[in-house]
Amino acid sequence: MSVFAHLVEQLADLLDPLFHGSAAAAAIVLFTAFVRLLVHPLSRAAARGQKARTRLQPRIAELRKKYRRDPERLQRAVLELHQKEKVSPLAGCLPGALQLPAFFLLYHLFSSGTIGGEANELLGHQLLGAPLGDRWLDALDGGGGLLGDAGLVYIGLFVLVTAVAAFNYRRTKIMMAANPMAPAGDDGRPVPGMGTITKVMPFMSFFTLVTVAVVPLAAALYVVTSTTWSAVERAVLYR
Repeated sequence: MSVFAHLVEQLADLLDPLFHGSAAAAAIVLFTAFVRLLVHPLSRAAARGQKARTRLQPRIAELRKKYRRDPERLQRAVLELHQKEKVSPLAGCLPGALQLPAFFLLYHLFSSGTIGGEANELLGHQLLGAPLGDRWLDALDGGGGLLGDAGLVYIGLFVLVTAVAAFNYRRTKIMMAANPMAPAGDDGRPVPGMGTITKVMPFMSFFTLVTVAVVPLAAALYVVTSTTWSAVERAVLYR
């Protein structure tokens, strides 16, 4: 924690001539971009895997027909097909999973009053007047209300997240229409809750609004930057 706090302070000092009082916020955005660059190769691999799984759907459908009376043989056949085509069903989860440590690190860093037994100086940094350690409710209660400096910062974040979520919603609907989710699992049996998942999935991006509202502003910046990056990245990789 103390090492990471020192790195954020150093990066903020470097950015201070350009961003002045919002240098720490700019450092967090830059840090997020660095994390996304690190996991970008995995995102590309996940995109290739998704395209490969889409191509395999007709062959998997044939296997379901062939082994519809033998679920265990069907599972082995599907697994062998994935192995032969070098497709991992879990590849799409890795980019998101590897970003979680960075998010939780920022969350704890800007939620702690002390670091290494000393006062957390990072809590004194702001973004356009909004303290990086405060949450949305703090902005409403003591930050000048909805139209105060902090309230306006959050309004800007909510607008950006809503725009990105709407973009993702439209793309998800188009992709699901072009590649419907299989109504059955690899064993040929219906997957419980698949219909509900299909209906809810396009709205998942809007849940980011809840995250932005309840975490410290520093962590919210990470979420907003990463979500925006993901939307652009997916538009390019899945085109």
